[in-house]
Amino acid sequence: MTTSEARTAAPAASGYDAPATDDRNPAEAVTAMVDHVLALAATWTAWDGTPAHVDDRVYTPHKAVRRVADHLVDHLAELEARLVGERPLPDHWHASATTTPADLAPFTQEDLDEARSRLGRLARMWANRLSALTEEQLDHSPGEGWTFRQLAFHLTGSTYYADAVGDLGGTP
Repeated sequence: MTTSEARTAAPAASGYDAPATDDRNPAEAVTAMVDHVLALAATWTAWDGTPAHVDDRVYTPHKAVRRVADHLVDHLAELEARLVGERPLPDHWHASATTTPADLAPFTQEDLDEARSRLGRLARMWANRLSALTEEQLDHSPGEGWTFRQLAFHLTGSTYYADAVGDLGGTP
């Protein structure tokens, strides 16, 4: 079986179709996603407090950062558990269906600094972990669920949350 065949042969996780992968390094795919989110977040200090309504959900700068961070944490915990032979803990996130009062707070320069620190560190953790794995481990990962390569590419979809808020034209 070729690497690309192995990438598409993994079982689906959480009832979703396996994410498509490509020739990008999975560590670089995750860090590029975070870079994209932070580039948009740099404009969110101009947010006027009006939530964005996208699909059937409501998005704000704080909610976008929360969702991206939660997604990175959730799947990193899954990866680490599977590597040591444990069953991943189920998550109890409220996900994007819930908008908390904290999500509606103004997004300040300090919030941007916090987002850069939080998401930047999570991106580095992912990059370091993925870079330490062999191609075999990326494509034939232990435990149930998507391969670790597929997990990484699944995370790239987290740009959805930031894209929902968009570029607000603030000073980057």
